[in-house]
This record gives sequence, C-alpha cells and structure tokens, in this order.
Amino acid sequence: MIYYLKQFLKLWLLSVLFWTIAFSLFIFIRFVAYGEEQEAVQIINGNTSDVFSWLHFGIILGVLIGTIYTIIEFVFERIITKSIYLGLSILFKTIIYLFVLLFSFLFIIELAEIEMDIDLVNDIYWWFDNGIFWVVISYFFMSSLIFQFIKLANEKFGRGVLINMLTGKYRKPVEEKRLFMFIDLKSSTTIAENLGHFKYSHLLQDCFFDLNKIIGRYNAEVYQYVGDEAVLTWNYDKGIKNLRCIDVYFDFQKVLEKRSKYYLKHYKINPFFKAGVHGGKLIVTEVGTQKKELAYHGDVINTTSRIQDTCNKYNAFFLMSQDVIKDINLNSRYLSKEIGDLLLKGKKDRLKIYSINKM
Repeated sequence: MIYYLKQFLKLWLLSVLFWTIAFSLFIFIRFVAYGEEQEAVQIINGNTSDVFSWLHFGIILGVLIGTIYTIIEFVFERIITKSIYLGLSILFKTIIYLFVLLFSFLFIIELAEIEMDIDLVNDIYWWFDNGIFWVVISYFFMSSLIFQFIKLANEKFGRGVLINMLTGKYRKPVEEKRLFMFIDLKSSTTIAENLGHFKYSHLLQDCFFDLNKIIGRYNAEVYQYVGDEAVLTWNYDKGIKNLRCIDVYFDFQKVLEKRSKYYLKHYKINPFFKAGVHGGKLIVTEVGTQKKELAYHGDVINTTSRIQDTCNKYNAFFLMSQDVIKDINLNSRYLSKEIGDLLLKGKKDRLKIYSINKM
C-alpha cells in the first residue's frame, strides 16, 4: 500500500508540473504573441486582462487537470490496461480527458468572473462555437499525446534511460558497475508441451505482469525478456542496498503464491521461477538505428546466465556469486549456503557460488 501511495504521489507531482507548465505557457503565448497584434487579448468572449492576472488560473487548471489525469492514469494502469489494447486505452483516456477539460473550463470561468469581476460567456453551450475553446482543446490534445508518449517511452526503455539517451550519455560506450538477475520459469519445456504454445504464451504474460507489479519497489529495471526468462538489472550499489536484489525475487514468489488459485484454474500449475544473481563492471552503449536500445556488453551478463542455468544441477532455486555475497549483509532474514567453486560452462576460471534461502 505504501509503495502504491508513493507511485501515485510521484505521478501526481509529475502530472501537475507538466499540466501547470503547459497551461501557463498557453496563456502566456496568447497574451504575448497574439496580444501584441491586437494590443489586447480576447479571452473567451472578448474581455481583456493583464497576463499575470490570468497565469494563476493556468496553475489552478494545471493542478486540477493534473490531479484528475493522475487518478485516471493510475486506475487504467492498475486495473484496466491489461484487459484492453493500448490504442483503445489511449482513446478511452483521451475522451475522458476532453470531458474533464470541458467541466474544468466551466469551473475556471466561474472563478474568473468572481475574482476578476468580469462577465464571461458561460451558458450551457458556450463552448460549441467558441474558437478559443477549440484552440485549447487542440492544445490539450497535443499536450496529452506528448505526455503519454514520454510515459510510454519511459516504460519502453526503463526509468531514466530515455533521459540518458536523449542527452547522449551512452552514445559512446561507457563502463558501469551493474548488478544482474536472470529469472527463469522452472520446468518450462514440460509446461510448454503440456499447455501448448498459445496457452503457454498467456502464462508467461501473466507471470511477467505479476513481476512488473513489484519490481518498481526495488528500483529494478527490466533489461529484456527472452522467451520464458526475464533479465533484471540495477546500478550495483542500488541493487545491493537493503537487499533489493534478493527481496525482489522472494516478493515475486509471494505474489505467485497468492495468485495460485488463478494459475491452477487457468493453467493447472503453480508457476515457480529460479534465479541467478551476479554483478561487476561492463560496457553500456546505444546500439541500432531502426530499433535503438541500450545494450550491455561484458562477461557479467554471460556469467549471470550460467549461474542461473546451474540451479537445476544443484536442486537450488536462487544462486548468487561470491562477488555479490561479500558486498551485502544478509542479516537475520536470509541464509546463504556455499555450493562450491564451480567451473561454469564456457568459463576458464572457477567462481564460488552460494544458494540463498529465507530463514
């Protein structure tokens, strides 16, 4: 509950900031650019006023629209989006926003009449043939598309990645220390054979949807999905802080257990995932032109994958390298057990591996 509240407040702050700037900018442009030609600006029905007297209405409108926008986005993201197509979701939200904007305008007009002692057109159909209103609607529609584009791009690339790509941080290869987790569905081949590829695909959709519901709590980023496997990554220090790289796995398993009735009903199984964790220095860079994305190059990726592959051999579900174990404090919540110095597939040097279990 605390996590969702934080997510809501974060989205609310960003939405209010965006819409306050958007509407204040619109008011300012109307006064400065349009007003210079006519020495006065016609607002709604020809009344004039000083720009600064109107800017605070942009702030009020920004807070109002931003708050409603946040509620709608939050409800769609948590409840509705999974059940409908992305295009349909955007269409529904846009229609709702237009109705919200209409009623918000009525509120702002009444407030302006009271505070500024002016008489504005506010009959029930004032907006139908009002040019200014339709200009605002068009502006709002474009601003809404921009905001949703930024939000979708952020979800596509991962939090913070879009900004780094826009600023060219990874235009040239950059060395970073990162932590990786490879998380893979146990007995995936058998499950796929029993379910068939279509139903198996739905199973993975549900599992990764459940995974995505909780990774934000632990500052994890999804690097990629490969078949029945998800690859999570962190900045190294953020990943080991407060045992995030361990908690995220056990929290995911807890979510799957809570939804066991759903999985048994639809797939006749309780999905279980095994994981491997390793970290170290590697290269981060942009790749591609037709489909640009961030890529991680280095031995850390291959080693983490090999650690996860080792789970079945030692009948373990969560393995971690000694390189990471030595940097974290498991405290009283978790217990580590040495598996041994292993020569992982494709590796020249041995690596000490530990299994992690709850106390």
